[in-house]
Amino acid sequence: MLLEICANSYESAMNASTAGAHRIELCSELAIGGITPSYGLLKKVMTDFQLPVQVLIRPRSGDFTYSRSEFEIMKANIELCKELGCAGIVSGVLLQDQTIDQERTKELIELAKPMTFTFHRGFDWTPDPIEAILQLAVLGVDRVLTSGQAQSAEKGILLLQELQETVENELIVMPGGGINPSNVYLFKESNFKEIHCSATSIRQSINNPKISMNSANLFNDTRIATSNKEKIKQILERINS
Repeated sequence: MLLEICANSYESAMNASTAGAHRIELCSELAIGGITPSYGLLKKVMTDFQLPVQVLIRPRSGDFTYSRSEFEIMKANIELCKELGCAGIVSGVLLQDQTIDQERTKELIELAKPMTFTFHRGFDWTPDPIEAILQLAVLGVDRVLTSGQAQSAEKGILLLQELQETVENELIVMPGGGINPSNVYLFKESNFKEIHCSATSIRQSINNPKISMNSANLFNDTRIATSNKEKIKQILERINS
């Protein structure tokens, strides 16, 4: 069984490589479910380590329904990954009703070739996971990363098994979410070909920062934060008055 480590930093990628992981998914900001890593991080990881690197292509936190501009950014990042020799892309697009955006996802799959394509955990928002995974099989994704639409892959094991049986010879169902040394046997016994985990440990950075840089208001999947034109104009008016 192949072990993919979700690496959110250079140090995480180095630890995955040193420990013998088979592959990494490189991203940033695990606290918001991951976004596309910076060019500098991606290039250094590709230069320094030999294990295959898959890259999360997600331009922001929040939902998985993207504007035209966001979609163009995603495509530009895929082209960059291709130039750097990455092994695969982890991405995907949903429609407003959370079903698979088949047209846009297909465009990303085709653009990513010859890299492999993994549909990310946006899959866990789809209203009908069996229909969704059959659609993804037709589109030609190589694998689907999913917790079985549960808070953890362990809790979603029954759906994960059903998904695997549904598309066993068409794509890889890769369980991810809360997999650790104490429950990994569940996935091995169920004959999954690949698993995904972050294997995270937490260490103290600093004590009692002067102010917090986190915003509780922004840690919400149902909200997307953007600058507001009217507020900007009002600020400029006051600056210039």
